[in-house]
Amino acid sequence: MFCYQCQETAKGTGCTIKGVCGKSDDVSNLQDLLIYILKGIAVFRAPIVSNDTTIVKIDNFIINNLFATITNANFSKADFVQRIKDAIELRKEIKAIFDIQGLKIENLPDAAIWTSDKESDFDEKAKETGVLETENEDVRSLRELIVYGIKGIAAYTHHASVLGYKDENINLFIANALSATLNDDLSVEDLITLVMRCGKCGVDALALLDKANTETYGHPEISNVNIGVRNNPAILISGHDLKDMEELLKQTENTGVDVYTHSEMLPANYYPAFKKYEHFVGNYGNAWWKQVEEFEKFNGPVLMTTNCIVTPKDTYKDRVYITGVVGFDDLKKIENRKDGNAKDFSAIIEHARQCQPPTEIETGSITGGFAHNTVAGLATTIADCVKSGAIKKFIVMAGCDGRMKSRDYYTEFAKALPQDNVILTAGCAKYRYNKLDLGSVNGVNRVLDAGQCNDSYSLVVTALKLQEMFGLADINDLPVEYNIAWYEQKAVIVLLALLSLGVKNIHLGPTLPAFVSANVASVLIEKFGIASISGVKEDIEKMTTA
Repeated sequence: MFCYQCQETAKGTGCTIKGVCGKSDDVSNLQDLLIYILKGIAVFRAPIVSNDTTIVKIDNFIINNLFATITNANFSKADFVQRIKDAIELRKEIKAIFDIQGLKIENLPDAAIWTSDKESDFDEKAKETGVLETENEDVRSLRELIVYGIKGIAAYTHHASVLGYKDENINLFIANALSATLNDDLSVEDLITLVMRCGKCGVDALALLDKANTETYGHPEISNVNIGVRNNPAILISGHDLKDMEELLKQTENTGVDVYTHSEMLPANYYPAFKKYEHFVGNYGNAWWKQVEEFEKFNGPVLMTTNCIVTPKDTYKDRVYITGVVGFDDLKKIENRKDGNAKDFSAIIEHARQCQPPTEIETGSITGGFAHNTVAGLATTIADCVKSGAIKKFIVMAGCDGRMKSRDYYTEFAKALPQDNVILTAGCAKYRYNKLDLGSVNGVNRVLDAGQCNDSYSLVVTALKLQEMFGLADINDLPVEYNIAWYEQKAVIVLLALLSLGVKNIHLGPTLPAFVSANVASVLIEKFGIASISGVKEDIEKMTTA
């Protein structure tokens, strides 16, 4: 295996024996093979102009399977074997439509024609389809940057589609970009252009999901979220899927079972549609990587709806349920929706009834809900604070949290920020500082949490609104600095989205991506001023006095 798609990759260069995430080498290799065949499907999909049911099925399949390969989502070899078999069969269907339309491609790539139905062949072929098969380091770097960006787009597009929101242009871009990563005729310059187009598509995907979430569940509201517990049996729901959240709340109503959010599901507490449920108690715990100790103490069953699962301990493994793209052997699976019906959560609800209430690990509340609609309502107050000098800087500290000790940097950075600086955040990076008492500036909270990682779109809309309010020609003239933490591929597309909007001088940490070669890094530094973080004192001075 060779995998370097996440920030915690071994030795900062690549996992070669087993993933730091817990992924085995054979699963890693099968993920590479699945992506390889998806690229082959994309070769046939990209030129097709029709939008019949087969094309819709193919697009959904590509998106779902890309999502399944995101870090900490799916660890099941059996699941990937089946996904590869399904991919090979669907490639036949798309090839048939391709042929019917009279389309031709000279010298089809191997990804479009290799086939087998034997698991042993999959294991062997997988060894030939990994990252390192692209020998030129810069081409490899750009291809992987595109693939990881597309994975992020796929995740956000998947969530939107679950709510009935789709954009065919996004689907077509995914197919074209995947196909392009097989094209040896593309130059480094061509690939850089495609990276920027990927960022633009990322903006569209984030906007689509924002529309899906807000039109379905209402605009997030400023909310004080309880972090204590009640004396009832309960279910803990983690991940990002708001549709799962909705269906779980409906099915647990009047059952005597409470519901708590964990990690990236925290922002569900901000949506009006969920606040009506009296048994929706609040949030339990912190970022994804602390789940091993927190799931243990929760006592009740846990529902993992998307990525961010950590190998569960035997002491609570029987209480973990998975659904959607999540795959993990020996865990209970809640099946996907069929024929438009809701998922059936009866098993996890009955399990919860047999469990003790959660063990309290903290008390109090945390405040969030500062998505773009809410911040727009505070626009006059914020503008007055900036004009008076009460607020000197906005520091965007969005992104991901992780296990590395070096991430304590973000806690210390938040503590050290001058009182006239306000943090804009989204994603689980906020758990490094969202429980600190950082106060407010003239009634404006010093930590404005927009929500999940996908709600980084709200931070973009907020920045563009500020640009309009202050009559600035360039978004980089705003009193906004970017100190972003990354971990996995959804953070990659957020970064590319910002770059596509012309945002410069982003600080990225705790380390720069291993998949960015020295030459590609030089381009990003020269064109966009991307920099790594250094020390808290040095970075505070650099960002607050610029």
